[in-house]
Amino acid sequence: MLPQKLQKKLEERQQNMSLRTLPVFKQLVDFCSNDYLGFSGNASIFNATHQYLVDGSFLKNGATGSRLLSGNHNLYGELESKLVLFHQSKAAIVYNSGYDANIGFFSCVPQRGDLVFYDEYIHASIRDGIAMGNAKSYKFKHNSLSDLEKLVERHSAAIKDDEAAIYVVTESVFSMDGDSPNLKEMALFCREHKLFFVVDEAHAVGIFGALGQGLVQQENIVDLVFARIITFGKALGCHGAAILGSAELKSYLVNFSRSFIYTTALAPHSVVTILQSYYFLESKEGKVQQQLLQNAVKVFKSKVESSKLKQHFITSNSAIQCCLISGNNKVKSIAKKLEENGFNVKAILSPTVPQGQERLRFCLHAYNSPQEIEKVLTVLYKNIKE
Repeated sequence: MLPQKLQKKLEERQQNMSLRTLPVFKQLVDFCSNDYLGFSGNASIFNATHQYLVDGSFLKNGATGSRLLSGNHNLYGELESKLVLFHQSKAAIVYNSGYDANIGFFSCVPQRGDLVFYDEYIHASIRDGIAMGNAKSYKFKHNSLSDLEKLVERHSAAIKDDEAAIYVVTESVFSMDGDSPNLKEMALFCREHKLFFVVDEAHAVGIFGALGQGLVQQENIVDLVFARIITFGKALGCHGAAILGSAELKSYLVNFSRSFIYTTALAPHSVVTILQSYYFLESKEGKVQQQLLQNAVKVFKSKVESSKLKQHFITSNSAIQCCLISGNNKVKSIAKKLEENGFNVKAILSPTVPQGQERLRFCLHAYNSPQEIEKVLTVLYKNIKE
């Protein structure tokens, strides 16, 4: 038996059709996963990782401890050096996951007396990190620079500490909408007002930029960004994350970031998989996968337009395309119909998104064919019409 308060919470979720359960794996056409480039099942990356470990005699199953104890094997240095070069950063520090990176950064970097302004649709891991810290925080309207300007004007005047810092936080591609802010405009505003600009690039790395470096590099604003959070569990098809910034920021995180300090490091195999995914991303074959993904996005958007579904979709140029269908019951029902037709499309329910903004989230991949895209949208249109 659960404590009564916990049981009531579960019952409330059951009543409003938002109770989460672990899905059973089914062999469906994938419009659900974050494996945008198909790297998670890539045999070349798998084989290269194995050979690299054998050739280097890295025959260990685990790291044996945290990076500050026994787990800082030499492969970390190779990976972080690669990240510095690829992402044009001064330094890089690898974390075990995107969640670890975000709570590790936001719980320890903004200090008491500092201010954090964040986009209202920011990821839960960033919200959790901010909540664990001591700085005051305020949200601004989604992708709205004018609302951010009002917040800065309203609250910065009240700061009495000469050493206080103000942080502005956004995502380059939002996971629940697939859209993007005007990063360059926001970065220039932050520079003008001496604000520390932080960008989560989880859904942009591997997809945007000439080699998949992300939107910050595509927009040529690396020098205007205080810190970038990048993750490897999405387009790169493996696991882990990193924070990119100055050498001083890295040193601070090594000393004060609890989710970095108090956890066992990634195993050698995990670190090499990330490294090989980057090598593959830069290869001719990697560029082909990126082009296939871009083609899939173009086909999807074109079919949405021609099938008269555009009014239901949030505008997005990313691999995330969202169809708004109000109500948990309704969106779950249509997701079930898509599944019955062989397609895995995730229904995003409230309270994950605001009530009335429930949606089907279509994640596009390099391996989604035009025929699959046309068929899934045909089934979607039929069920929305009904």
